[in-house]
This record gives sequence, C-alpha cells and structure tokens, in this order.
Amino acid sequence: MSPAPQNSSSRPLRVLIVAGEVSGDMHASVLMRAMRGQHAGPIEFRGVGGDTMAAEGAQILFHTDRTAVVGLWDVLRNIRFFTHMMRVMVRELETWKPDLVLTVDYPGFNMRFAKRAHARGFKTAHYICPKVWAWNQARIPKMARDLDHLITIFPFETACFEGTGLRVTFAGNPLVDRTRETFAEPETPLPWHGQHHIALLPGSRTREITGIFPDMLAAAVLLEKELAGDCSFLVPTATAAMRQLAEAVAAQSPCRPARLIFVDGQARQTLRQAHVAAVASGTATLEACLMRCPTALVYRSPGLNLALRFAHIRYLGLANIIAGRTVMPELLQQHFTPAALAARLKRYLTDPAERAKVLADYDAVATALGSGDSAARAAKAVLATL
Repeated sequence: MSPAPQNSSSRPLRVLIVAGEVSGDMHASVLMRAMRGQHAGPIEFRGVGGDTMAAEGAQILFHTDRTAVVGLWDVLRNIRFFTHMMRVMVRELETWKPDLVLTVDYPGFNMRFAKRAHARGFKTAHYICPKVWAWNQARIPKMARDLDHLITIFPFETACFEGTGLRVTFAGNPLVDRTRETFAEPETPLPWHGQHHIALLPGSRTREITGIFPDMLAAAVLLEKELAGDCSFLVPTATAAMRQLAEAVAAQSPCRPARLIFVDGQARQTLRQAHVAAVASGTATLEACLMRCPTALVYRSPGLNLALRFAHIRYLGLANIIAGRTVMPELLQQHFTPAALAARLKRYLTDPAERAKVLADYDAVATALGSGDSAARAAKAVLATL
C-alpha cells in the first residue's frame, strides 16, 4: 500500500487523531488548539474523541462515551466493538489519507493502531507515553518501531528510549499549566470550618471509594480528637455518581468526623486551600504536590502486592518517582491504617519545620516538570514530525 501523500498548499493538513478516554480528549483538544496556532495553514482533525475535541472542530467518528472503558474485563466484554473500531480506523487511513496519525494516551488501542498506520507508511506521533518504565519495558522496542515521534510529559521517560532510535521530546506536564491557572484565579469560597482544613480524595473508581474512604473517615475521627475538634474535612468529587457513592459510604461508616462536607468538582481549589490532604494514589497526588498541599498518599488493592513485585519502580506516587526519593509518604496495603494516616496528617499540621521541608520538595518536583506551556511545546513537536 502506498504511504500517505505529503501535504501541499492545495488542501488543509489532515490529522487522524485518537484519544479514547475523557482525560485524553481534554489533552487532545488543548493540543489541537496549539497546533492550529502554530501551523501556517488550516488543519482538519478527525478520529476518536469526546465533546472537547468536537468543540475544537474535530470530526468525531467514535465518541469517548463508548470507547472509555476501565479494566480488562470491560475490554473483553466490548471486544467486538473495538475490533470494529480498528477496522474503521484502518479503512480511514486508506480513504482519507491523513498527513499524520496522532495518538493521545489510550495505549491499549493506540499502540496497535499506530503499528498498523506505520506499516502502511503513515507518519505516527504519540502524546503521553504509556507507563512502560513501570510495567512492561518489553514494549519499548515495539514503540520505537511503530512511532516516528514520542512526546512525553515526564522528564524521566526520555532515558527509557535511549539507543532505540525513536525521536523523543519532553514537552512538560499539562498539570503545571492547569495548576498555574488555578493559582491565577481568585479563591473559590469553600465551606471550611475551624482552624484545620483537611482534604480527602479517595479516588474515582467504585472499588477505591468503597475500599479506601472508610479508613480515611476513621483517620479523620482520630485527627479530630487529637486536635480538639477544630477541623473540617472536604471531599471534592468529579461527578454526581462519585458524590452519591461517597456520601453513601460515609452514611454507612461506623465513624465519621463531625464536619464532613462534599463539594462538586473544585479538586484543585480544595487542594489549594487545604492545609493537608489524604489522597488515593493516582494523578491527584501529583496535583496535590503542584498545589503545594502536604499530602499522604494512600492505597489498598488486592492485586497491588503482586503488581509491585513485577514493577520496575521503587515508588507508586508520581511525585516520588520524579524526585527519585520519598517526598510524599506512601501508606500502602497493610501500612494504610487510620492511625498511621492520622499521625502523618497531624505532623504536617503541627510541625512547621516538617511542613516547610515538604513544600520545598514539592517545589523541586514542579521545577522538574517544566516551565509551563506544555501544549505549545507538544504542538511544536507534533508538527515537527512532518
């Protein structure tokens, strides 16, 4: 099959873009806007995405409402749909003949699609590297074979591909820009009470909220007793379903603090205003770091011990991985107890020296993540692929 034609002034630049999850849709829409700002002529986008990509002018062939699934079981249940989507997207290569295939995160599907596109002679660029540095380093040579350009958001990822011949660009982390935007906004009024403001972020998945939140609440009760009740605890939830579940878990919990307040969204504003936080492992822990909120990372999962045994990382938290040392304590599995969490949060609240040290560590992590304008840097790298 013939490779994609080079773009000429006779038609817009064509980019076939695939971002199959809600977070990828958001990253892709910002990247699209930056690419349009840098490219001299018009650009047409079509592919897989969501509402924010559509608002930026992308023609959506498959929507994230259908493509965003969690876990192997959901993938297997929807295998016929994903097989169909792959066939349609490969056919789109031949009929639309894009100048570039741009995949954003969503590695399970995107790495397979990039392989097919590259084998047919199309230029391929991928934004947001799969976590091959943690879980599956055998994928590194395959990525080097199937991609023309990899744009990363963590500084340590570049070294993973040394000697492979793959062109890798560190563009900076989008969270740096998002947190700076939050700091530039006026503080949103939030229903805090008392002297000590504590944020509780138990995760976004059902099993995280049901398995982690009860021990967060128990730790909150212990902290409330230690600090003479002068505390309030805010729980920011991203969706109505998450709030409903968290409220139900709190209602059924054998203990809960007197001042427990749920707020819709406002996670970064909550972390900005909180004095300390307990956060389930995930991207939110890096947000807490960038929002300069002293945080204890917590997590418990049946398969975590086995997963960590085969991992190529010493830490679970992104801030710790970036720093190469513990800047955010990790309370995992049996070490995640209400007493241990309460003790760590109390230390941040009552020890000024400890608080100053952790904030200096957080600032160093923020510096390592780049100086901002990550979308502009990523757009420049994507366009340079051509």
